[in-house]
Amino acid sequence: MLAIKPASLLSNTSQRTCNVRALKQETSMGGPAAFSIAVPRNDFYKQTWRRAALAEVVGPGATTTVSASQIIDVPLFPSGGDPWADPKWTQYKWTVYRGVAYDLTSFVDRHPAGSWLINLAIGRDCTALFESYHLRPKVAVVHLQRLPVLEGFPVDAVPRSPYPSDSDLYNTVRQRVRSDIFKGTEVKGAHRTGSEWAAAAILGYAATAYSLYTWDANVITGSLLGLAGAWIGLTVQHCGNHGAMSTQAWVNGLYGLCDDLIGGSSLMWRYHHQVSHHIHCNDEVFDEDVFSAFPFLRFDARLPRAWYHKYQHIYMWALFPMLQIMFQFGDLKALLTNRTEGATLYGATDAERATVLAGKAAHYGLLLGLPALLHGPAATLIGAAAYTVTQSILLSTTFAVSHNVPESKPLHGGPTQDNLAQELDERDWGVQQVLTSANWGGAIGNFLTGGLNLQVGVAVSAKCDGSGRWCCWQLL
Repeated sequence: MLAIKPASLLSNTSQRTCNVRALKQETSMGGPAAFSIAVPRNDFYKQTWRRAALAEVVGPGATTTVSASQIIDVPLFPSGGDPWADPKWTQYKWTVYRGVAYDLTSFVDRHPAGSWLINLAIGRDCTALFESYHLRPKVAVVHLQRLPVLEGFPVDAVPRSPYPSDSDLYNTVRQRVRSDIFKGTEVKGAHRTGSEWAAAAILGYAATAYSLYTWDANVITGSLLGLAGAWIGLTVQHCGNHGAMSTQAWVNGLYGLCDDLIGGSSLMWRYHHQVSHHIHCNDEVFDEDVFSAFPFLRFDARLPRAWYHKYQHIYMWALFPMLQIMFQFGDLKALLTNRTEGATLYGATDAERATVLAGKAAHYGLLLGLPALLHGPAATLIGAAAYTVTQSILLSTTFAVSHNVPESKPLHGGPTQDNLAQELDERDWGVQQVLTSANWGGAIGNFLTGGLNLQVGVAVSAKCDGSGRWCCWQLL
């Protein structure tokens, strides 16, 4: 029986993330066939390690399955208490930046990019969020360091974030983006402007498509509206929720809420996409995009393989049209559990949570309610089905090629495998972002996807709008 000591889970990120790999190595070397994993009573660790432990622990020579009964919850925290439950710390809106805990309470409402963005930093190590969002992090950190420092805070209990500014590649790219593309104008927000006409075209098309849909709900108008929904999802809401469409936080907030109108959730998207995916791109434990479709679809060779995955290239086309429906279940589940598959909603406010249900009501009122009054339920259901299928297929196929091509996975020996095989605190974050992302298409693809066809550029320029991402890719 191999037991992972709870202290090793708490000491640092390297030990936390290597334990699953250590189990694999132990098994492949003819080690014990049963494992007991001690997991602290903390939502992040419990959810992450429960998922990892219940997956098959696969080594080249053997396969072992860890059952739920072998997972032991251990209420152990270092000196200073539980930062998520101890009233001493829960009274603060705390975050950790490079090993120092700060109280954000007085700053949240004054955050230039909006409270809904800085809320992502509450209750976690914000280093990667902070350094990947600010083109001039040295300037921004001066403001951060003016905030109250929480002395005696149990920093070691908080999962350590990657440190993007320790990457020479990322620092060089960021500096070149400032000097070669924006030439100092990013100080005035130039990296968040330039896509206004693109947004007008996209939203104008959506308004036209919806007018046709309410005039006559059918397969054609439903499909045209589904195209509008996918286009908004890839562009306007994406850049808006990144705070990258405008220099005005309220404008970005409105763009971001478009996700709720098309059937998603702006709140859940921010935690899923920005906290889980962007920070840990293609990490099989922390990137929600790697395992969110599992066990139905297996998009990563590091995940356990079932017999039916041999046929997923056939049946995935029956599942892709269901994506939009799955969003509904995922959003409601996350609202009830306070967690997406890859990130806990520590900083989400009551107002933000309310947008989930209000957004669903608005979406289905527009998609089903008004058309049903005008044309009856039968025609409306046909049109709504066309909307759902069209949007789902377009989003699924676009997502599938962004990070799932062989070069972006650690399938064979090479730089991607070398990078992802390292522990979180040892990886070059900038190199990871580039190696685990894929580009396709050109200028037209950039317009149709808001720059999401240029994932290598997106990975290192999340705070830029679509036109800025195109420039970043040209620079790279």
